[in-house]
Amino acid sequence: MIEKSPPAPDPILDVLNIEVIYNSVALVLKGVSLSVPKGGIVALLGANGAGKTTTLKAISNLLRAERGEVTKGAILFEGERVDRLSPNDLVRRGAIQVMEGRHCFGHLTIEENLLTGAFTRSDGRAAVMGDLERIYGYFPRLKERRAAQAGYASGGEQQMCAIGRAMMSRPKLILLDEPSMGLAPHVVEEIFAIVRFLNEQDGVSFLLAEQNANMALRVAHFGYILETGRVVLDGAAEALRGNEDVREFYLGVGGADRRSFKTVKTYRRRKRWLA
Repeated sequence: MIEKSPPAPDPILDVLNIEVIYNSVALVLKGVSLSVPKGGIVALLGANGAGKTTTLKAISNLLRAERGEVTKGAILFEGERVDRLSPNDLVRRGAIQVMEGRHCFGHLTIEENLLTGAFTRSDGRAAVMGDLERIYGYFPRLKERRAAQAGYASGGEQQMCAIGRAMMSRPKLILLDEPSMGLAPHVVEEIFAIVRFLNEQDGVSFLLAEQNANMALRVAHFGYILETGRVVLDGAAEALRGNEDVREFYLGVGGADRRSFKTVKTYRRRKRWLA
């Protein structure tokens, strides 16, 4: 008897062929499509300027603050179109972005920062304080520093605070933008271990935009590679780590004669436009 493989989990997020334009003239994303399964970790990889942050901001509806807009395509969260919602409404539905650069409120304490993450909740103080203690269980260092001003915390502590603040909203999906930026290698290891832990223990899905492809593909289940606003390659994280071109251009394993992805014949652009 042939054993059937278990069905793939339903997507929690579908990005369908979106285009993003800034200031009504600059086309930044060109037909980007991707999917995040429920309970999955998906890496969005690419060099600086490839469109990773723009993709996350399109999903979290933060583009309008920067004179950007999604002009084509659709974004579905749990099967419902959300690209016309406000960022607050999206957070209430369970999707939240942790911005690049940590963005803690420097004049507030660590604990006050964490509590701001619960501003959309209406389940009472007892539930919020219970979750606060749970976050302290995940991040013992934050509990030690709970009364310290966030602006004086280390980079690693601020990143933990930003992730903990997102967790206080009880999210189903976290859009995590460049969590390793500016952090020491041992702190990066700790941050990614926390991401894996939250995924496994709380079932939180992650879309992880990252330049550190080696670390991201060690944590993620699936990955997409962006170049100049397009998805040019995707696949299981293990397969991407073993891909010769990915190893050369993103994992630093290539030889001295480095090439550009645009000139590699074996590196095929995969058109993702909908029929």
